[in-house]
Amino acid sequence: MIMEKNNIPRHIAIIMDGNRRWAEKNGLPSIEGHRQGYEQFKKIAEHCNKLGVKILTVYAFSLENWKRNKVEVFYLMNLLRKGLQEQKDYFIKNKIKLNVMGQIERLPTALKNLIHKIMKETENNKKGILNLAISYGGREEILAAVKKLLKERTSPSKLNEKIFSQYLYTFGQPDPDIIIRTSGEQRLSGFLPWQTVYSELYFSPKLWPDFTEEDLEE
Repeated sequence: MIMEKNNIPRHIAIIMDGNRRWAEKNGLPSIEGHRQGYEQFKKIAEHCNKLGVKILTVYAFSLENWKRNKVEVFYLMNLLRKGLQEQKDYFIKNKIKLNVMGQIERLPTALKNLIHKIMKETENNKKGILNLAISYGGREEILAAVKKLLKERTSPSKLNEKIFSQYLYTFGQPDPDIIIRTSGEQRLSGFLPWQTVYSELYFSPKLWPDFTEEDLEE
């Protein structure tokens, strides 16, 4: 498929859903579904970069995911750490800024330190942004913003949407043009509730590990 440059969204957000169901469907353990999901993420992220998408936001690990089996959570934390280590040079080479959104303080120390290191090293990159939602909840993001406003004693009379947006994880970025969710589920699950009020919604029946570059273009 040939994509016209003026049809490329500036900001795409993706809920990568269906890893565990993909594993079950293929008779594999759930962790293999997550591994395959990561491999698919790399392909989709690189394709977004090639198409000229400036901002990619992905829902990698929600606050609710902490309730999952401890072995699965441990694997996911290690997968995130290894993935960031693996992609660090790609971020630097392609001048992509990493922005991790969520309660970073809850993450394992090694992952947390690596996140802060890469975010620092890529903070001046201007070609693109990867927003990685880890330990993220939409209501938590709004509450965190409110707490900052209260701490700074912002006057209610001066508060407006523009000022409030400055306290969100996506400060300075345009809102997503389109939200893509895989697996057939038709809900946002707390993903970017403030930023997505005018976003187009696209729900794919495919499980995330089966979602291809062609599906993205479609």
